[in-house]
Amino acid sequence: MVQISIIDAYETLKPLIFFIIGLAIYAIGAFNLYKFVAKRDIFELNLNKYNTLNHPIAFKFFASILYLLEYLIFFPLFLVFWFILFSAMLLAITKNKDIGTIFFISMALISAIRISSYYKESLSKDIAKLLPFTLLGIFLIDTTSFSWDKSLELLRQMPDLFIPICYYLIFSAILEFFLRIGFTFKKLLKKD
Repeated sequence: MVQISIIDAYETLKPLIFFIIGLAIYAIGAFNLYKFVAKRDIFELNLNKYNTLNHPIAFKFFASILYLLEYLIFFPLFLVFWFILFSAMLLAITKNKDIGTIFFISMALISAIRISSYYKESLSKDIAKLLPFTLLGIFLIDTTSFSWDKSLELLRQMPDLFIPICYYLIFSAILEFFLRIGFTFKKLLKKD
């Protein structure tokens, strides 16, 4: 006769519960990440609400300064954050690539997402969710695919790549700046 035990049930279900919680947290995080990185207008800061000037020229000048602050100061911070996350995801699924290639692919992916967000946000969302959900699929199929030792070995190479990483980040920030300028001009021309 089969006996059901609360203790046995708990011991059996405990790993399943943790796995479900981990999957749910990862999926929610990946969903929010890809929606955020894929938005054309990523800033909801609306710094213009702090512009209390009444003179039209002064108002426009101050609004331009605040707009530049959003894209010259805040965007690079988000860019670094995205770069770290995408690099970590690539690091987790890579088998034989060096860290320089991982950083290269990560920045190329982020830049492609940002470019496509100015074309169609739905396309940029599709590109942005590709890596996080691919990683999830790989882990579901092969939970042994990640190696801490290999990841730490790759991370030890990072100091040698500081300058290329800076170049990548500066390039991507400049790219975003020009995309934003082009988008702004396009909006201004459509108003006429």
